[in-house]
Amino acid sequence: MRPDPLGYLNTELDTLKEQGLFRHLRILDGEQKAKASFDHHQVVNLSSNNYLGLTTHPRLREAALEATRRLGVGSGSVRTIAGTMDIHMELERRLAAFKKTEAVVVFQSGFAANAGTVAAVLSKDDFVVSDELNHASIIDGSRLSRATIKVFPHKNVDAARQILKDLPADRKKLLITDGVFSMDGDLGALPALCKAAEEFGAIMMVDDAHASGVFGKNGRGTIDHFNMHGRVDIQVGTLSKAIGALGGYVAGSKGLIEFLYHRARPFLFSTSHPPSVAASCIAALDVLEQEPQIIERLWENTRFFKAGLVALGFNTGVSESPITPVIAGEGALAMKLSDRLFAEGVFAQGIAFPTVARDKARVRTIVTATHTQDELQYALDVFAKVGRELAII
Repeated sequence: MRPDPLGYLNTELDTLKEQGLFRHLRILDGEQKAKASFDHHQVVNLSSNNYLGLTTHPRLREAALEATRRLGVGSGSVRTIAGTMDIHMELERRLAAFKKTEAVVVFQSGFAANAGTVAAVLSKDDFVVSDELNHASIIDGSRLSRATIKVFPHKNVDAARQILKDLPADRKKLLITDGVFSMDGDLGALPALCKAAEEFGAIMMVDDAHASGVFGKNGRGTIDHFNMHGRVDIQVGTLSKAIGALGGYVAGSKGLIEFLYHRARPFLFSTSHPPSVAASCIAALDVLEQEPQIIERLWENTRFFKAGLVALGFNTGVSESPITPVIAGEGALAMKLSDRLFAEGVFAQGIAFPTVARDKARVRTIVTATHTQDELQYALDVFAKVGRELAII
């Protein structure tokens, strides 16, 4: 019998089980909504990135159906051969106007947008200066570029400035931060980092995935929130979270976008979006511009739920956004908290090392615009019950 060359993976899985960190995938039985059925169990859903509830918005549904009837279910090719449709170009034009930039290129995911862009614009002779808590897609893109990676402590602008100051003046330097950090929910130090990039001639890049549809006028993101228009060279956004569909995009100068059309490998070698997805994203932009009250409801719910967790005595870290971690500390305890919450009707996924530091395991909560206050109060009551049961509060 042939030995299993992947047998060692079972040992790794056994270790995760012993540590209480092994997780089964929760299966969504129906629609991605504020109250949903996972594993045939009705729960208040605090684990979705569906910030504005647009996954089920009537305007997005109808746009997807109409595009499918008119244009089919797929594009049939990569963008650079036969897969660029009018609807893809319309989406890119709409996004560029929304983000107040010259141009936009759409990718198949936010991960692909980050990784593909960093790998395309840098080479082995260049430098990446990156916040230590930046998203994994930035880290992977930096590695793929073969550039030298310099990491500064989280939001420590002085440390970032010192790194930039010490780098060769004749080399390309890319300074990168998340707009909203996905695990802690705090905002990047955009104004000070933009100033540092300008001082030392660095390219400024912001991953605004968790800010798109949440911060800024009509959800334009942290660049708009901090009024940094014209000072960020590369903006990355997502179509998979607040926009409610699928994909990512890069916004910037026309030259940047034309270059990515020719050199970004995820763009070059992945089939383009189905027409239904592009149409849904366009409809989502219409909703953001015409129904700003949805974003207002998101923030009302965020303030209510965040205040409730703090009043109960939970450690919610430094969150400034609808992402609110409930930090338990040890990984197994965070997973037990998540499982007990689920049993009581609240879905808040446990997150542990290596995604976060070993002593900062947590459940991550995200409220949406479509949660009712009764649903959020129910979740708070369950957090109180389970938190006391596990001696977290």
